[in-house]
Amino acid sequence: MGELEGWSAPGDLSRMRISDADRHRVAEVLRQAAGEGRLDLEKLDERLELTFTAKTYADLVPITADLHLVSHAPATASPVLLVGGVPAVGPASSTAILGDRKRRGVWQVPAHHTAFTLMGSITLDLREAILTARETTINANAIMGEIKILIPAHMHALVDGTPIMGDYGQGKDKVPADLRPDSPTIRVKGVALMGSAQVVRQPPPGTPCKFIGTY
Repeated sequence: MGELEGWSAPGDLSRMRISDADRHRVAEVLRQAAGEGRLDLEKLDERLELTFTAKTYADLVPITADLHLVSHAPATASPVLLVGGVPAVGPASSTAILGDRKRRGVWQVPAHHTAFTLMGSITLDLREAILTARETTINANAIMGEIKILIPAHMHALVDGTPIMGDYGQGKDKVPADLRPDSPTIRVKGVALMGSAQVVRQPPPGTPCKFIGTY
């Protein structure tokens, strides 16, 4: 009989399988390191991919082995991405008129972001994004168009928009919420006029469809 994958000998905790919560915690360490300028965006993207495909605790060790966290910022502080020692400014707005706009992967989100679409489509994927504030406000306005905001399981979502012959609210999550006291908050407000604006929780990018549940 072949050796069982993921089997660990008594006392060998490093071979135990990890949970999605473990992956999210490592991802937060990586994003904090990027915010402090100790990882560039390319390295952050590579390590996030390794994190979300890791299976055991041993797989996670080399991902953060060179990222000793010498200090922690106060709970109200947020990481600020540095480029050449200068704070980077993320895009303050996303616009799509008769077209399609997508922001995904590793990108920096300012404390206030405006999304506007006229007969178009906007996707704001925050699952790998670097937030610059504990609470982020997105003014999402759709006129005969669609705005979709994708968030990871650990983010709070407060949706307070006005639908006018349209749809504005929290969509059907693909993963259950995994909220913690230090979870960041995404506040979405605006108007959907004969259009749609929705916030949906989704699993990490690259998660195989067979592992995505229905909730």
